[in-house]
Amino acid sequence: MTHVTSIGAKGEAPHILLAPDSFKGSLTAREAAEAMAEGVSRACPSAQLALVPIADGGEGTLAAIATSTRARWLSTEVTAASGQPKQGRFLALPDGTAVVECAEAVGLPEALRSGADVWRRTTVGVGEMIRHALETGHRRIAVALGGSATNDAGVGMLAALGVRLLDDAGQDVPPVPAEFHRVARVDVSGLDERLRGAEMLAVCDVDNPLTGENGATTVFGPQKGVSTHDVPRLDEALAHLAARCEAAFGCKAADLPGAGAAGGLGFALYLLGAARVSGIDFVLDAVGFDHALERAALVLTGEGRTDAQTAHGKAVAGVARRAKARGVPVFCISGAIGPGAERLYDHGVSALFATAPGPIALDEAMANAKALLAAAAENAVRAWLAGRP
Repeated sequence: MTHVTSIGAKGEAPHILLAPDSFKGSLTAREAAEAMAEGVSRACPSAQLALVPIADGGEGTLAAIATSTRARWLSTEVTAASGQPKQGRFLALPDGTAVVECAEAVGLPEALRSGADVWRRTTVGVGEMIRHALETGHRRIAVALGGSATNDAGVGMLAALGVRLLDDAGQDVPPVPAEFHRVARVDVSGLDERLRGAEMLAVCDVDNPLTGENGATTVFGPQKGVSTHDVPRLDEALAHLAARCEAAFGCKAADLPGAGAAGGLGFALYLLGAARVSGIDFVLDAVGFDHALERAALVLTGEGRTDAQTAHGKAVAGVARRAKARGVPVFCISGAIGPGAERLYDHGVSALFATAPGPIALDEAMANAKALLAAAAENAVRAWLAGRP
């Protein structure tokens, strides 16, 4: 990351902070920042740029943090959502925090390609990454919740950390939703003792409970392949299991905000004593956003599509909020601007720009995403420069 050094008046080299999220399906956050840099440099060759790719705590979090920090990648073999072995990676931050991204182990695209039934998908791989983090000496572990293919209330993760699901006969029950109806009790006596001295963080911005009409299955299940017919059945299976987990751990967690994140991984993390932290705030702190912002005269951010949902915990809103507090203008340049995007003006966004120069097919826009973003960034900065005092 290139750090800015001063704001500068007209005639001096302006310092511009480039902090986009990924443009899903076309550009990573880093590629988006580089495209913006290309356009800004055409508009103002003397501009001093700070490239700080970001994420909102979901898929892409590790890559964004790795780009802007001295974090180390660690890898280990884990179990994918489908049950097949794979290599999974997590980050070790300079301050000793391990950052695990659940999508790295149990991501949705991979699970859909495998054809694995959502009733058989498991979060065991997330627990295996946490276990490896513990084995490598980490005692502060942040789990980024987003992009998961699973809907198992995080019980697969708990199983990888030593928790057992038992039936009426005391026999082990596999930690997959299809078998939850068989669970009579949960045994936590084998839970990894190293967790007692660990600080766990659930990194997410959703506030859904585990079950019910706003729960994990009802709200997020369909996008993971849960049929309309199966939604109430799967929700009931999670409720059945949650009651037994809460009895074993001696705490209530199913109704807490965020318990339904990542198919219920939030619930399981709460059972382990995790604190919930904002995804975008965690990322911005990790990448040193506030330090880069100190001397910036303008911030460019953006994402694939900006609409009413962006104001609810998404990366662009987090960037704008922090910039607004320091009086720095923010231009949001996104692939598409949808209904409700104007709500971001209240969060600190100064102007909204779409990359498409006119009517254009989605495939064409995605294929030319880098050039379109560079052109939009160039135009936005030319307009900003023209209006500077």
